[in-house]
Formats: sequence, C-alpha cells, structure tokens
Amino acid sequence: MTENKSNSPVLSVRNMRAGYGTLEVLSDISFDLAPGSIRIILGTSGCGKSTLLNNILGLEVAWGGTLDLLGHHLRAGVDPIPLEVRQQCGVLFQNGALLSSITVAENVALPLRMHHPEIKEDILREMVAQKLESVSMLHAWHRLPGELSGGMRKRAALARAMILDPQILFCDEPSAGLDPVTSNELDKLLLKLRSELGITMLVVTHELNSIDTIADDVLFLSQAKVLFDGSLNAAKNSSEAEVANFFRGFSSDEFSATNAVSFDIKEEL
Repeated sequence: MTENKSNSPVLSVRNMRAGYGTLEVLSDISFDLAPGSIRIILGTSGCGKSTLLNNILGLEVAWGGTLDLLGHHLRAGVDPIPLEVRQQCGVLFQNGALLSSITVAENVALPLRMHHPEIKEDILREMVAQKLESVSMLHAWHRLPGELSGGMRKRAALARAMILDPQILFCDEPSAGLDPVTSNELDKLLLKLRSELGITMLVVTHELNSIDTIADDVLFLSQAKVLFDGSLNAAKNSSEAEVANFFRGFSSDEFSATNAVSFDIKEEL
C-alpha cells in the first residue's frame, strides 16, 4: 500500500493539456491536492471539469503534463497508474455505474474480488456489510440497482468506491439528478467519511449548495485554463468576474452572456 506520510500533496498536476481531435479543452492546468482536504473543480458547462478528472484517472489520454500521485511521478497520457496506486483511488461516477444485473452487495464486492481474490468469502461478506452500513445501505443487500432510488444508487456506488479503503476519493457530479434533501444527505455523508477516515477528495460539481457545504478549496476552470485556485472563502470574494458571478448563482446562459464567454461547447466534456 502506498502511503503519504507527510503534509506534501497527495496529488500534484502540472501543465496538463487535453482535448478531443483538434479541440484543446485543457491548457496548462496545474494544481495540488492537500492530504485530508476536499477540493472542488468547478466552472460553467463545457469548461472541462469532467475531462480533467478523466485525464487524471487515465480514463482518457492526456496530451501532455505530469502527475505526482501518492508519491509516484507519472507522465500524463504516457505512464499508466501503477496498480498499487490505483487501488488507493476510489471513484464515484456521475451515474453510479452500478452493474444492473447483480445485487448491491455483489456490486460493492467487485473491487475486492478483482484485486484480492484470496480473501475468504466470510471475510469478504463482512467487509461489504461494513461499507454498506457506513452509508446506511445494509438493508439493500439483496436488491438490484434498478430497484433503488437515485440517492440510494449513489450511496451504494459510494460504498463500492470505498471498499478498498482508498486514500483519495474522486467524485464526478455526486449530486447530479438528486433532489436538494437527498443531495444534502450525500454531502453530509462525504464529510462524515472525511472526518472518520481522513480521506482526501477531488470533486467535480456545479451545485452551489454542495460546494458551500463540503469545499475546502476551489479550482475554477474557464476557457481551458485555471481562472482561480484557492480557498472557498477566497473564491466567494474573488475579484474575477466569472468566479464572483458563479457564486451569485447565475445560470450558465446568464454567465456566458455577462462575460462574453466564447468557449462554445454544447455538452459537458
């Protein structure tokens, strides 16, 4: 297991570039992720939030840059993340990404079966039960994902993301599609996990309420670049018009019109 034994960043991204075809979506992106912190990646639709997360995780091939992830130096888009490091990175996908044909418990057990096939069945079941209980989903052990509400699917997916006790949790729009009450419950759950386990989180979201509840630090992307990097309080008081307007709750359309944003991408990349 790779451990971060100092206060040095658990993740450092330097000069990352990425895109699709000839379209550059990320240009010279650099930031650090401090141990035990929750950093939010935000910006208006199409700014490259999910693209950044996917390129950090190696789910997409970056054009350039470097990563220092849990003590391992990697060339983005070139060097694969070592297995022992990948096991320390939990991922909560936007739609949960649960397999529909197997039960909640079987979904949560998948990473254990994949990475630790030597674990005895009774120990595996106990570990799955502990994680499901930690997200208040033990009652859904035998249920299929299609039988769950949106919030329950997110919590089941969170249990799966946490089953290997990762040091870093990556979340892509965790509150997407949830009503305000359920979203708030999920935010509180993330804070509880951080408090109890000391886990570090990198979260993509555009939900103002969630940002206000869970964020320590903010990385604001605009037109392929980092427009703001700092604390949540500093972001709220930023002199950058785009950042200030975001925290005033402008819609994406108002935001684009007010700031003459020319970065015209119709879907979140």
